[in-house]
Amino acid sequence: MCVVLEQDVVKQFIISALAEDVGDGDHTSLSSIPAGTQGAARLLIKDNGILAGVELAKQIFATVDPTLTLEVFINDGAHVKHGDIVLIVSGSVHAILKAERLVLNTMQRMSGIATVTNQVTELLKGTRTQVLDTRKTTPNIRFLEKWAVRIGGGVNHRIGLYDMILIKDNHVDYAGGIKNAIQNAQDYLNRTGKKLQIEIETRNLEEVQQVLDTGGVDRIMLDNFSFDNLRKAVQLINEHFVTEASGGITMENAREYALCGVDYISMGALTHSVKSLDMSLKAM
Repeated sequence: MCVVLEQDVVKQFIISALAEDVGDGDHTSLSSIPAGTQGAARLLIKDNGILAGVELAKQIFATVDPTLTLEVFINDGAHVKHGDIVLIVSGSVHAILKAERLVLNTMQRMSGIATVTNQVTELLKGTRTQVLDTRKTTPNIRFLEKWAVRIGGGVNHRIGLYDMILIKDNHVDYAGGIKNAIQNAQDYLNRTGKKLQIEIETRNLEEVQQVLDTGGVDRIMLDNFSFDNLRKAVQLINEHFVTEASGGITMENAREYALCGVDYISMGALTHSVKSLDMSLKAM
């Protein structure tokens, strides 16, 4: 799945974030720097990783002040190192300072996510497996975090509760079992006319067999399986459905999971616990 970055969503985020930060004015800049002062600043990288958020930064600067000019030297998805200059912004100093923190906060987090995602994709090279993100994201900026995952080479899972049916363990238990849960989901799609894929989480080989006996899904999630049971599950499914391993997947064991033959591994760690990439915006 691909995150849909509607322009109005991006614009509304920028407006809301600026309102939160600026309030009724950047009184520090207004009080200390004469009105009309012109200048420039450069965005400096202070760490090594994958750059993300440049396209967003362009929109932030343009929203703050359309007369600001940008000279971009490095684009999203590029490998960056300490000392690299990503861009130079020129124009109203008040506008540059107003945009500074939002640009840095978003780019640092997005670049951290892209960097970790890229590290995982490198580990998976030579296998059939791709890495998925999850819904373990920061509220209201999920679209930014999933954007960063794509920049880093990962694949977006569902965006939210609305664009896929993902029957997890609680759904199965509340529905009275796997067969009931799947049949209820199929009935819902038939009744509503919605065109959504169905994925179901399984906790053991017995549940995998129940899914195979029932059918009617697009993807089977194999949650917290041992490597031995994961391999058995993949053989059992035998490419009849897309497979996804989840639960406890880390940088250290990601490749071993991939070597079990699954189509995807999902990692909440791509978004919920990354270290931001250090960068700064400095006056020239």
